[in-house]
Amino acid sequence: MSKTCHFCGNKNFRNSKVQYIYKHSDRFLIVNDVPCLQCEYCGEQYFRGDVLEKIEKEFNEIYSLGKEVKKEIPVPVEHYAELQPA
Repeated sequence: MSKTCHFCGNKNFRNSKVQYIYKHSDRFLIVNDVPCLQCEYCGEQYFRGDVLEKIEKEFNEIYSLGKEVKKEIPVPVEHYAELQPA
C-alpha cells in the first residue's frame, strides 16, 4: 500500500475493524469486523486483497450454494426522485 492516503494525502493510518457492504447486482452481504487500514484524517479505508477475496467467496457460497447465514435484515429501498422534500 502507498504510504499516503489516496483521498486526502494524509500519512497516518490505524488498524481498524469496520463494517463492509459487498454488493453484486441487486444482492448484498454485510460483513462486520472486517480488518482494514483506515486513514486517521478522512477515514478512507484500505483492505488487503485476501480479505476482499474471502468476502467475495462467502457471498458466492451464500447466493450460489445456499449457505445458511447468521442473520438477515430487511432493507428499505427508495428512489431519490420520489422522496418528499425536506
